[in-house]
Amino acid sequence: MKYVAMIYGNQAKWDAFPAEAWPEAIARQEAFNKKYRESGELIGAYGLADAAAARLVRREGGTPAVTDGPYLETKEYLASFYLLDCDSQERAQEIAADMPFADTDPVELWPVLHESAADV
Repeated sequence: MKYVAMIYGNQAKWDAFPAEAWPEAIARQEAFNKKYRESGELIGAYGLADAAAARLVRREGGTPAVTDGPYLETKEYLASFYLLDCDSQERAQEIAADMPFADTDPVELWPVLHESAADV
């Protein structure tokens, strides 16, 4: 079963994080990524740009209409997501709880109910 694990953040949170602490935080995250890539349970890990870089894309008259995003007016936004492939929900929860910042910030875990065939 596949799961998406999501981490939320905001600009105030990133600004408050001490610059000298970033290298260690990134190293901890990369160690987590390596551990679960090697186990075959982490399919991908993706960090997103700040919300100011998000765009909304619609179709108007058959052509793309692009405006600034994000869609939601919120202080918190999706900062990164991870695609997991686990034998059980319990295992996905164990992996989410092992994320470096899970002791201070929750990890949102969603089951993936449908996957488009890769060979289509």
